Formats: sequence, structure tokens, C-alpha cells
Amino acid sequence: MLDPIEREVMAQLFAAIPEEMGALLIRSARSPNIRERRDCSAALFTTDGELIAQAAHIPVHLGAMPDAVWAVIAAGARAGDLWILNDPYTGGTHLPDITVIEAVASQALRPVRVSSPAVAMRGGGAPPQAFAVVRAHHADVGGRLPGSMPPGARTLDEEGVVIPPTRVGQDGTLDEEALGSIVRQMREPEVRRADFAAQFAAAARGADRWREMVARYGRDVLEDAVDDLLEYAQKRARAALAELRDGVYQAEDFIEGDGIHDSPLAIRVAATVKDGMLSLDFTGTASATEGNVNCPLAVTRSAALYVVRTLIPPDVPTNGGVARCVEVKAPDGCLVNARPPHAVAAGNVETSQRIADVVMLALAQAHAPLPAQGQGTMNNLVLGTDRWTYYETLGGGQGASSAGPGPTAVHVGMSNTRNTPIEVLELELPVRVERYAIRAGSGGNGTHRGGDGVVRELRVLEPCSLSLITDRRSTGPRGAHGGGPGLPGANFVNGVMVGSKVSRELVAGDVVRLETPGGGGWGAP
Repeated sequence: MLDPIEREVMAQLFAAIPEEMGALLIRSARSPNIRERRDCSAALFTTDGELIAQAAHIPVHLGAMPDAVWAVIAAGARAGDLWILNDPYTGGTHLPDITVIEAVASQALRPVRVSSPAVAMRGGGAPPQAFAVVRAHHADVGGRLPGSMPPGARTLDEEGVVIPPTRVGQDGTLDEEALGSIVRQMREPEVRRADFAAQFAAAARGADRWREMVARYGRDVLEDAVDDLLEYAQKRARAALAELRDGVYQAEDFIEGDGIHDSPLAIRVAATVKDGMLSLDFTGTASATEGNVNCPLAVTRSAALYVVRTLIPPDVPTNGGVARCVEVKAPDGCLVNARPPHAVAAGNVETSQRIADVVMLALAQAHAPLPAQGQGTMNNLVLGTDRWTYYETLGGGQGASSAGPGPTAVHVGMSNTRNTPIEVLELELPVRVERYAIRAGSGGNGTHRGGDGVVRELRVLEPCSLSLITDRRSTGPRGAHGGGPGLPGANFVNGVMVGSKVSRELVAGDVVRLETPGGGGWGAP
């Protein structure tokens, strides 16, 4: 067992690896969505798929990553393999989030040689020492509309190319034919290739840093340190959950339609808190729906872990030990445990937000120190043609808490990205930003006010497609302890209000305006 100083040193050393992986990816990527918005995540896993350490990246990416590692383990991953996947039902989240996994070998096998013709991937070989994992949101992966997030899509095939766990490299050799067959199904294939190269490099950096630690400390010492940190995080997480009042707490909230039907879709949870353990049962949640607001269980589990992480002291390392304290159950085929071929693009970005909201509502009844609801949507905006694609999620208001007002104009909940700087957007794409401002007064009233949303207004300079996937357009985020709700958001095209999940064909000069929700207030005004 490590003493406290040794434990902190090892925790920081482990955490530094995915942080460096993420920094390399961001600085090497071609697309603004990864390079500027930082819509990407990195983590390091044990040989049996348990999280060792992660960077402070995107919650919806990170909480679902173990499923991706388990998928390649089941597919026969061996040391030196390089895998990619995005299938939401086999370790992914939604199709634009493509995961690269390097099964760490005992010695470096780079530089990667490009095979031509394709190398026959043999399989076999030694077991990996660890897994270095990088997930990034590609601005397009094919499908019916640019951006690969068509509102109202009914099947995965409408949303883009589906990549099951696929070995694309082995022993330092990249299978160019296998990768090329995937990239050719996407728009802007040269940009996709550049972003893949950045992901491969980031995963390779993680593998190199792990080998350096093995060389420095020895594999046995390193594995003992991992075990100690996992047990320590589990112990601290249980202690934090034990501070809640034991019992069963029920809550519900709603998604505002699926892009095809406007009827609200219920998400219900029964949260059982007992002896420092949390069990979440989503029985009673709406069935999987025709549109693409469904999500796989991995995303539901990711939202649950995000909420638990907010209850744990910040000095506790985020690793697989935290997940040991949480059980997530949902009926097969329901909205939060969908099955193929249901489409899921909006489920990853919008339903995940509402899952987090409803779990927080339940745990607040157990006296969890949680804020009022934040904006509860990622405000997904996509513009594009076959030649270019712009994708962005927009910030809004966070809920207020007993500690003070909610932050204004921030990404809330399952998102943790930045915005696209106006200078980059206007330089690279035929789009002009007409207005970008705080939506003053949109936060809920209270002893502490909720944070305000934003206004983002764009003029397109050539014909293109528009896709909007948003929520909280009918009902604003709830306040807490007597605080008022935040204002709901609103979407406009040329000054005319449109729905929360819509697509349109635009002409040059058309203006798209999004007003994002404010956060709920805390305490009676």
C-alpha cells in the first residue's frame, strides 16, 4: 500500500499521461472542432478495461470509454494493435465520436509505416500492457446531411458510417486500405485523415509515456500503484455517497420531442442510496423512439458517473474505482438503453444532459449539495455542404447554488468544450458572425441568480444545409430551494422561430440565431 505522498505522486504521474495525449491531439488536429473547440478526450486503461486516469475533457466521452476498451478486448486486441470504432452499440457514443485505441506493447513500434497494399492483420501476439485511448468528434462522418447529425434520423445509416471495432494497425504498420475505405465514406476526407493522424499520434504518445513509467518503476510496482489508487478512489467515493441520506428517491424529466414527433419523452429514475453505494434504475422511462434522441446504455452510465463525480472531493483521482460504487439499470429497448438500428446522434448530446438532470433531481432529495438545473442542452448547430462543415455546441447558463450565482455563458453538464473563436470561424468558412453576446436576464431569480445564456447569430455566405439539435426550448431549467426557472432557449431562421430539432436548406444571406437557456436560481428571491 502506498503512503499518502507516494499515492499523490503516482496519481499525478498517471494523470499527466492523458493530459499530454490531449494536448498533442489538440495541437496536431486539422479541424477547428478538435483544434479550437477541443471536442476530444484522452484516457489510460488497465489490461482489463478499468480506467487508470483521464484528462479533464468531455464527460460524455470519458464515462463511456470503458465500453470501447471492453469491445476491443472482446475482439481479441493484442500488444501493438491499433483499433478504431464509433458503433454506439459496441463501445461508442454517437457516430461522429470516433475512438482510437492503442494496445500498448512492451517496446515502441514507430514510426508507423503505411502499408500498400493493405497488410493482413494477423492478431495474436502478447497481451497488451495497457490501453491508450483517444476519442474525438469528427465534424463529418458521412450520412444524409453534412455534419452527420440529421435531426429526425431514424437509423444509424442515415447518420453516417458505422465503424465496429476495427484493427487498422499492427506492429507499427498502418492498414491504409482499411482506413481509406472508411474515410472515403465521409465528407472532407483529407481533413478526416489529418484528424486521424493526430489521434494516432496522441495514442502513441500515451503508449510511450506508459513504457517510460514501466522502465522507471518496474511493471510490478506500477500495477500495485494502479490497484492502490483504484481502491483509494473507491473508498473515497463510497465515503462521499455515505454522506447522503439512505433511501430510494424518484425523479422524472422530459426530452422535448425526437425531431419527428413533438410529444415529450419521459426519463424516470429510482435512485437507491445505501451504505455508500448508488443504484440507478430507469424503469418507467419512455421506450426508444423513432427519432435520434435514443442513447445506448454506455451514455446513460456516463451521465450517472458525471453526477457522482460532482459529489466527490476534487482531490480524489478520477479512475475506475469511482465506477465501482455505481450500478445503472435500464430496460432493454428504452430511450436510455436503445438497441440497433435506432439512431442516437441526439441521444448522446441532448438525452445525456437530461439523464444527468434527472439523477441530480433524485439525489437532491437525499440532501446532496447540488445546484439548480443548468441549461440542460448542448445547443448543437451544424452548417455545411459536401465541401465544408461547421459544427458547434453553445454555452448557456449554469444553475445557481448555495455558494453563489450560477456561471454565465458556459458549457454545462455532459459538455466541456470551448466555443469556436469568431476569427477562426470567419477565416476558414463562408460564415459571418453577426452577433455573439450574453443573453442578459435569462438566468432564474433567487437568493442567487442562475447564470445567463448566450446569443449566437450567424449569416451564411453561400447555400448550405442547417441542422439544429437542441432542447429546453419549451420549459426552462428548474430552480432549487424556491429559486425561479431559467428562461428556455429559442431558435430562429431569418427572424422566424423554428423548432428545437430541425433541418433547413439555406441560401446566401440567411441568418441563423440561437438564444440559449439560462440556469435556474437558488433560494427564494
